[in-house]
Amino acid sequence: MLRLDLSNAPHWLELMPDLRVQLTPLTTALMMAARNDDAVTALPEEVSDEERALVFAKAIARIAILDWEGVGDVDGKPIKPSQVTIDALLDIYPVFEAFQLRYVSKGLLMDAEKNVSASLPNGSSAGAQATAKRVGKPAKTARAKSTGR
Repeated sequence: MLRLDLSNAPHWLELMPDLRVQLTPLTTALMMAARNDDAVTALPEEVSDEERALVFAKAIARIAILDWEGVGDVDGKPIKPSQVTIDALLDIYPVFEAFQLRYVSKGLLMDAEKNVSASLPNGSSAGAQATAKRVGKPAKTARAKSTGR
């Protein structure tokens, strides 16, 4: 069952022990904004899937992360999220993996699962795939039975 949270309130997500981030909900608008991020659109076609995933995750994180706890500079002084610090945080592989698994992939899985039905762009079965083979020649019309009267 899909549960809708109509509040759209930010929530806290623990990525690692002593590291949590406050995030906006993963909405369609957020995903579209991330897809249109300059860093994402500038990627050449031949870039690896791994590099594309990292750039996309950073784009999502720059939009979604509002605050965090447990992130500091080299001296241990707490720092606030910014484009530079968010990108640096996601360059830490365990943080990237946790962000992908606990935030990004949840949204992508929901998108992939959808309704488990074919799309319906122009009618009840327009998006469905045919499963039966095509008939070679149409069948002949049956003759009417004569009653002999």
